[in-house]
Amino acid sequence: MSLPPLPQGLGNFGGAFDLGSLRQPAVNIAPEDLGYVLTQNNLISELLPASHEAVAIVLCWSPRSTQAQSLLPMLRQFNSDDSNEAGDPTWIFATVNVDAEPAVAKALQVQSVPLAIAIIQEQLVPLFESVPAADQVRAVITKVLELAAQKGLGTGKLPTPEAEPGIEPEEESAMKALEVGDYATAKQEYLNWLKRAPANEYAKLGLAQVELLARIDGLDPIETSKQADLDLGNLELQIQAADCEIAQGDFARASERLIGVIKLTTGDEKKKVRDHLLVLFTLVDPEDPLLAKARQKLASALF
Repeated sequence: MSLPPLPQGLGNFGGAFDLGSLRQPAVNIAPEDLGYVLTQNNLISELLPASHEAVAIVLCWSPRSTQAQSLLPMLRQFNSDDSNEAGDPTWIFATVNVDAEPAVAKALQVQSVPLAIAIIQEQLVPLFESVPAADQVRAVITKVLELAAQKGLGTGKLPTPEAEPGIEPEEESAMKALEVGDYATAKQEYLNWLKRAPANEYAKLGLAQVELLARIDGLDPIETSKQADLDLGNLELQIQAADCEIAQGDFARASERLIGVIKLTTGDEKKKVRDHLLVLFTLVDPEDPLLAKARQKLASALF
């Protein structure tokens, strides 16, 4: 079996931000069934290095998919069954909620859920989609372990999980408000947090995210972008389309759209679009090269 290389750009996710984490549907899943929970940070810093020691099997799932949820306890049980004499698992069981971690889903090339992927020495091997019978899942895992053994991989000790930061009381209140779509209350809670801690970057980002959610509430992203493409002179429609695009993780398209508008406007209209684009910049990873390029293009458009 030949192993395809990892997708280009895995080290730089280039997504906008995690909207899914703000509106996760309620699910009843035992925390232990999630195994090692993947995030943007620990995929690169922990799981990929660990895949040189043991094969990792990653289940890409969503709270919206009951099929995906049904695979969690099955794979967790198989992982528990496959232990050596010391009681350590022979492979790493990891999961990623694609709604909460869209950048990770993009990096793993997830098109639908459920999807199981093996990672062997930083190389991806798609295993199965949908929900195969338990004996078929068992057979696939056995084949993967045989391949891993040929490459000299051993016990699948989990990486040390990152410590979860403590949640602030205002953030907790904001999350509860978001669960019921109460954007006004969520915004006020982030403002309260910033009043108490004006320099807190998490509070600033949370406020920006909530304001974006409120702006796009009720909009059809595809239809909004389509209408904006047909009516380039409609300033408000261009701004709405850019909001929808960055909410979907397409920062490049959102920034190109607004920079194009800036080139066609003057005076107060130019300033309004520029200021809005600067707000969208705050929603992007500061180390994302797309952000640096967008800033350069903005400077060229302004001067």
